[in-house]
Amino acid sequence: MASFISRRVISAVVSGVWIMLAQAASPAEARPFTVQDLATLPRLSDPHVSPDGRLVVYDLRTTDYAANKSVHALWVVDASGGAPRRLAASDGGASSPRWSGDGKSIYFLSGRSGSEQVWKTDISGAAATQVTHLPLDVGAFKLARDGGHIVVAQAVFPDCGTPDCTAERETAKAADKAGGRLFTKLFVRHWDTWADGTQNHLFALTLDSEGLKTGAPVPLMAHIDGDAPSKPFGGDEDFDVSPDGRSVFFSVRTAGRTEPWSTNFDIWRVGIDGASAPVDLTAANPAWDAEPVVSPDGQYLAYRAQRQPGFESDRFGVWVMTLSSGAIREVAARWDRSAGHIAWSPDSKTILTTADDMGHGRLFAIDVATGKVTPRSGDDHVAEFDVGATGVIYTADSFTHPARLYAQDLTGRSAHELVDPTAAALAGVETAPFEPFTFAGWNNEEVHGYVFKPDGFQPGRKYPVVFLIHGGPQGSWDDSWSYRWNPQTWTGLGYGVVVVDFHGSTGYGQAFTNAISQHWGDRPLEDLQKGWAAALKAYPYLDGAHACALGASYGGYMINWIAGVWSQPWKCLVVHDGVFDSRMMAYSTEELWFSEWENGGLPWLEASDIENFNPIDHVASWSKPQLVIHGGRDYRIPLEQGLGAFTALQRKGVPSEFLYFPDENHWVLKPHDSVQWHDAVQDWVKRWTAP
Repeated sequence: MASFISRRVISAVVSGVWIMLAQAASPAEARPFTVQDLATLPRLSDPHVSPDGRLVVYDLRTTDYAANKSVHALWVVDASGGAPRRLAASDGGASSPRWSGDGKSIYFLSGRSGSEQVWKTDISGAAATQVTHLPLDVGAFKLARDGGHIVVAQAVFPDCGTPDCTAERETAKAADKAGGRLFTKLFVRHWDTWADGTQNHLFALTLDSEGLKTGAPVPLMAHIDGDAPSKPFGGDEDFDVSPDGRSVFFSVRTAGRTEPWSTNFDIWRVGIDGASAPVDLTAANPAWDAEPVVSPDGQYLAYRAQRQPGFESDRFGVWVMTLSSGAIREVAARWDRSAGHIAWSPDSKTILTTADDMGHGRLFAIDVATGKVTPRSGDDHVAEFDVGATGVIYTADSFTHPARLYAQDLTGRSAHELVDPTAAALAGVETAPFEPFTFAGWNNEEVHGYVFKPDGFQPGRKYPVVFLIHGGPQGSWDDSWSYRWNPQTWTGLGYGVVVVDFHGSTGYGQAFTNAISQHWGDRPLEDLQKGWAAALKAYPYLDGAHACALGASYGGYMINWIAGVWSQPWKCLVVHDGVFDSRMMAYSTEELWFSEWENGGLPWLEASDIENFNPIDHVASWSKPQLVIHGGRDYRIPLEQGLGAFTALQRKGVPSEFLYFPDENHWVLKPHDSVQWHDAVQDWVKRWTAP
């Protein structure tokens, strides 16, 4: 079964290409991994360790496939090991579990009352008690460690002083029979939602001796024009409460009219009583300051910060501010990795963080005094972690298995698995082995990739191939599990899979990441071409004469670009939510900083590089069969990009199909939609790669 697959890594040189061979032991009579497996696997996330380090609570998402929805429940496991148990308080739905400061209660979000509110249960998890009864949904929350307050985030009209005011205005708006909306500034829409005039603001609530809300909400962001948490993906990592319970720190970008082309987030401090106006602590930095975390001793504020305004994929360094003086410094300034989530050790001497690193997502420890960086995890991809009094817990996944929960001591020398929620579901299922390889890409620089063997591989046989191109473009094919573009869904059908971390990918140093900006169509294309050639040469079982290329987002852009400038190797192409016309994309997308940075300026200026690598300019050369997929609620790469590509293909007489998901955004998330997506893509590839 997949849970017990062992891997051993050996080095070899094949035809001049360095290869790391990851060998998997296959159980007898194992069946291949399927799309149905992918859509229905339980998913572990959001683990948090109790203040004493003894217990871990986490969110386990399961799929009600008949109802086409996900169900969240809270589970608890002993940090030293043992059988996990589901909390009965999860009945009715539960997510975002957080421990109270004394470790006696677990607070969580639930919509069981008709709106998303904060609830709590004790360690037994037998019953749930509603903590907040607010007129609006609670989007995120954080507890003061002294148990006296809770800070909640709610979407309110910024000129309303209370959540009640917003609720009353929403009621009046719903009764208005006129449906038009007047906008006076951008954002008009963001990610998958039209702007409604509300912003995420923070409010402080007093908790009584039973840990329940009492009194009126206290606004903490009065007169601040911005969102905390940030939209669309921000959460409680965007704000923190000091250990003494007196101050709240939050990261926010001033909206105004520049919001869609600004990445200037600042960190603010405000008293939890809301008596004085918030103070901007990082106004001097015109770039992104994120994730404020106060040290356990209350003396320091750690946060992540970029240096380059307008570039969302700039390196995030780890910074520390001495709160008494306001002095700041970057720790590990020479560490050429971009920090992810950060957290303090209990003694306030170490900061732990995640970062992409050479095709892996690792956990690192940074000594605050010296800046020394030490890896704390192996090759598996660490997605989430939390720090307790006695150790660290984290989730780790890989190409061969979904997320499992692990615990390690504070030194990082000892680690053990706590929970594998997919062990039963994947019993008797074989996941394919993979082989990392490297080659000389653009500028003769080393580029990394992976090759996956098809299920039932037999030496001497040839197998059709799918060439998957990642999005971002500042992303990576980390050794990690994916619920959207998972190579295992292809190997289970008998395909070989090739992926390449072209220039622009993360985890190989900031210069490597920066190399793609204003070079979308040349440097990464050169890497893809050389990587494809290297893979075919090193792995003779890959049948390059029966291959299709597939990609989404930037990967979808690259498919449209390939269709015009490098279509020769491919029997077919698949583009999901891909850019077709770079110029119109610049005018119709929502986060304008992205297009402006990546294309070197405003689209109407001659200095812009927007036409240098525009797929629409090469439609005359399109000839290979292409499946186009797009979501109706994708406002990052709007629907017209997909429709435009499909129209061009149809008008040229190129075999093509268009799969449209009216209710999906940039991703396909609903279980039945995911299965339909996979079925359509796999049928398309099978049709054109058949011998």
